Amino acid sequence: MEINDILIRNATIVNEGREFSGYVLISGQLIKAIGEGDIEPGANCSVVDASGLLLLPGVIDCHVHFREPGVTHKADLSTESRAAVAGGVTSFFEMPNTQPQTVTLELLEQKMVLAAEKSLANFSFFLGASNDNIEEIVKADPHTVCGVKVFFGASTGNMLVDKMSTLEEIFKRSPIPVAAHCEDEAVIRSNTDFMRLKYGENIPVEMHPQIRSSEACFSSGELAVTLARKYNTRLHITHMSTAAELGLLDNTLPLDQKRITAEVCTHYLWFCDEDYAWLGTKLKVNPAIKTASDRAALMQGLLDNKADIIATDHAPHLEEEKANTYFKAPSGTPLVQHSLPAMLQIVKQGKLDLVTMVEKMCHAPAVCYKIENRGFIRPGYFADLVLVNPNHKYTVDKGNILYKCGWSVFEGETFDAQVEKTFVNGHLVFDKGTINDKVKGLRLTFDRN
Repeated sequence: MEINDILIRNATIVNEGREFSGYVLISGQLIKAIGEGDIEPGANCSVVDASGLLLLPGVIDCHVHFREPGVTHKADLSTESRAAVAGGVTSFFEMPNTQPQTVTLELLEQKMVLAAEKSLANFSFFLGASNDNIEEIVKADPHTVCGVKVFFGASTGNMLVDKMSTLEEIFKRSPIPVAAHCEDEAVIRSNTDFMRLKYGENIPVEMHPQIRSSEACFSSGELAVTLARKYNTRLHITHMSTAAELGLLDNTLPLDQKRITAEVCTHYLWFCDEDYAWLGTKLKVNPAIKTASDRAALMQGLLDNKADIIATDHAPHLEEEKANTYFKAPSGTPLVQHSLPAMLQIVKQGKLDLVTMVEKMCHAPAVCYKIENRGFIRPGYFADLVLVNPNHKYTVDKGNILYKCGWSVFEGETFDAQVEKTFVNGHLVFDKGTINDKVKGLRLTFDRN
């Protein structure tokens, strides 16, 4: 008889606010059953003994840059999705600042076709906002497009939306969530001019958080929140980096009722401005990594449910591109393979509990964006699952990095937990270092009226 069911037994399951010993039965692409204790496998069932392992829903990373099309010397959908599944990420949302920029629905659909051919993880793509594509935005299908990305401050790709009339129209008319990169360009320019007067062209990278400052983040975030409240827009603030921004957010409503949500990225929870001294431009990201007190506040913001999601803003560049002077070194760092191990390390340090980590990395992205049938271990949901050995130390080095760019800010770091197996739609795509790329991920869909 053909084997088409998989029973994962003896696992420590972390799901929906609980941690318990139990099993999950997979049938085809879907979860058939989940329960405490154990059950006997059927005749057509293969068995995975997960004794000593954590079983988590697959991580949903709703903020990545996989660089395809147009910048594939840095990364592509194949290489970065391989790194993703090795890190327990089973679904991702990719950003529009590729080449060409994804500012039309036709270009967005072309990326969907590429991903269907190449990606091992499930996928969706943001439509990009510009100063003149409002008619494309209003035609976006809420069921098939994750959201529209609005750059309040210019980042990689120069997709700055700087006309207030355009912002008003986007917030008023968008049928899909507005994901906002919030940095005030005028503040950044003023800070840059000041630093140039002081240092010339050789600005120390340690000044990055002074240039892309807390003021720049808060000012821009305040504008986004004001517009969202004016038009009742579904707003998601991406990659918050400061304590001040938390003051813009409300934690009095359940997540599924919030109209304004926010994410924190792994690097803002791990690093602070003291780390520029040894990591240099490798740590140059936008928004800038700021102070240790900002880092602590962001962690507390997650615990207080002011911040809703942990994402990565995975943004690879070649090592030689990063090894440059301040203005010439591009901003961004690769993270998608190491975010889950890093967050598990933070859990082990006692700064975050395991249930909350799963909530912020797995459940909350699905709830915030209303992803259909993913993000939870539930019967009838897609079998996107991760088995983690919490007691398998490994050190990040060139030999085990899967990013196309070949480097990581975590090189030399030893993590106490390691991903052992990753299932995407019931397909075992990653198994103790071996990647099975025979079956590709699926396009994500959204349960929106």
